[in-house]
Amino acid sequence: MSTTAVSPDLGARAVPARPRGLTPWQAWGIALVVPYILVFVLFVIYPVLYAFWLAHEPESYERLFDDPIFFRTVVNTLVFLFVAINLKMAVALLLSGFFLHERWWIKILSVIFILPWAVPSIPTILSVRFMLNPEWGVINQTIFRLTFEDGPNWLNDPQLALFLSMLMHIWKSLPFWTLILLSGRLAIAKDLYEAAAVDGASSLQKFRWITWPSMAQLYLTCALLSTIWTLGDFNSVYLLTGGGPADLTHVLATLGIRYLRLAEVDMSMATIVTALPLILPLVYFMMKRLSR
Repeated sequence: MSTTAVSPDLGARAVPARPRGLTPWQAWGIALVVPYILVFVLFVIYPVLYAFWLAHEPESYERLFDDPIFFRTVVNTLVFLFVAINLKMAVALLLSGFFLHERWWIKILSVIFILPWAVPSIPTILSVRFMLNPEWGVINQTIFRLTFEDGPNWLNDPQLALFLSMLMHIWKSLPFWTLILLSGRLAIAKDLYEAAAVDGASSLQKFRWITWPSMAQLYLTCALLSTIWTLGDFNSVYLLTGGGPADLTHVLATLGIRYLRLAEVDMSMATIVTALPLILPLVYFMMKRLSR
């Protein structure tokens, strides 16, 4: 039997009382959301909290900071991020304009260009490592046949090895960011370029006053996202140099793997935690930009 409540503001008009409990639609909504919440808790919240628990001892950070490899790794990581990301995004912006032209041979090149990003990382990076072998690698063999002199030991010099790791990262991820920026160029109205051409604008002026203002926000968003992904990328360094020579080319992602191989789980987790002051601001600005 239903009950009614009388509102003093409405006089004698009766207002139906709210039913107690959940409606069937609300119950189904909660039932469908609960699995996603459980997955988020089990695979996101729990691993993060467990990592913090493993690295909560102050002694872990003291040992980490006393390790001279750690500070070299921090410098390598900052250099890797600054050089690789800026060079990668600048080249991607340039190539996005090149692949914008509608010619048959450019379409063929675009298919070949995307292959490094499409194929798995392990065989491609290891193949480059074999090519750089100082004794039987194809690069030094070619140098010897052309100059009758031995080629350099490419991965024995820390600076050169780290630079080659940057090039490997750029080569591997460049097609993806080129496609993103190419899609941004395709979204710009052609009428703007036609009007600029009528006014006698050069290609550089078109880029300065039309292309770049239209793509600046996309470019910055891609740079932020690329920084987050690059900070967690260990394939380019780990598979090419293994952190060598003498652990001088490690980045934070590969240094954590090194400590795991040494059965020092607490220091491995502490290494990951030390990267949070750099990751969290990037994630915050990234989500803030996406929310707009």
